[in-house]
Amino acid sequence: MTTVLGCIADDFTGATDLAGLLARSGVQVSLRIGVPTEPPKDTGPFEVIALKSRTALVAEAVAETRAALAWLKAAGAQRFFWKYCSTFDSTAEGNIGPVAEALMADLGTDQTIYCPAFPENGRAIFMGNLFVGQQPLAESPMKDHPLTPMRDSNLMRLLAPQVTQAVGLADRLTVAQGAEALRAKLEALRAQGTAHVVVDAVANADLEIIAQACRNMPLMTGGSAVAMPLPDLYLADGTLSADAPKVPAPQVAADTVILSGSCSAMTNAQVAAYLATGAPAYQLDPLSLAQTGSADVLAWLAAQDLTAAPLIYATADPDSVKAAQAQLGVAEAGALIEKTLADCAVAARDAGARRFIVAGGETSGAVTQALDVTRLDIGVEIAAGVPWTFCTSAGQQIALTLKSGNFGAEGFFDDAQKRLG
Repeated sequence: MTTVLGCIADDFTGATDLAGLLARSGVQVSLRIGVPTEPPKDTGPFEVIALKSRTALVAEAVAETRAALAWLKAAGAQRFFWKYCSTFDSTAEGNIGPVAEALMADLGTDQTIYCPAFPENGRAIFMGNLFVGQQPLAESPMKDHPLTPMRDSNLMRLLAPQVTQAVGLADRLTVAQGAEALRAKLEALRAQGTAHVVVDAVANADLEIIAQACRNMPLMTGGSAVAMPLPDLYLADGTLSADAPKVPAPQVAADTVILSGSCSAMTNAQVAAYLATGAPAYQLDPLSLAQTGSADVLAWLAAQDLTAAPLIYATADPDSVKAAQAQLGVAEAGALIEKTLADCAVAARDAGARRFIVAGGETSGAVTQALDVTRLDIGVEIAAGVPWTFCTSAGQQIALTLKSGNFGAEGFFDDAQKRLG
């Protein structure tokens, strides 16, 4: 059927996060890994294209995102959503702003919004400042992110160096007055030549207002949560048919492997909680991998009972990460971990694993590419923004969950296994 909303995400876990929230509507959501090489066919009402562009060079990120937009337009979409992290992960050069401006140019629109708020996961925006729980972004663990350290909490200041046009704010006082007041504010800002508008949100009710006010914009941008109300709005106004297709969950064997490359504070806690259960686990050390390769971990994996859901992890505290990066370089340390976890995923699949729990955006990208996964159907949510997905790899039906580093509760790895049954 014709695609109603075309979405582009800058990493793999962000794409499943967005797809999972859209799938709460019960309507089919199709997630494509990378820009499809074939023309659109068998498309769903909601199409999400997952890129691995968050930390790519600006020119590469822009080119890839424009290619994704062209495919979604060919699929029939007339409304588009550019999804990035709810902690606005980027550098002074981009990639959030440059990509947004490129999409605006291709769509012929002169204004878009930025709203990375996700109240269910503790992300709120007030007077243009992003909070992680009760901490300003620049005081949260994100200040030490190894690739995109966030040293400012103000989204206008973060965005301004990345774009060529004016940046403005629609604050919480405006949003609280309702959708009409927000639309009027956006029009006033447009009349002043303000192309990029940060919109405050501190609760789900704010997201409903923002979605109502902005749902007919050619382009919305933000975290996944501001897109969550869109399916119901489209169903209510007839944009989306009430008999839109749904996808049943397939039965998948219980053999499981857990692969964790994220070094976020929450993933550290999740790894610690899983280790406390006594489950089999193997910790990767990038310095050792640089010297001896992945043979040891692959041998360990081959000896494991996959029904016990073994964990292979590179998750570590910030000081350990910095020490490895100092010796190997940031890119080399990350690449070693990603390649090793990707090799482990393939080995586990060939040994019979059919359920894969993956933590970390870069790790998720490496794993899905190694498994040659090109399309995912979205299933049940494990935690806010983290669904199980279903796909095929080497002719086998598998279940895959791709978790953003900061998402989920401490018991996530157990919760994921129980949720699928």
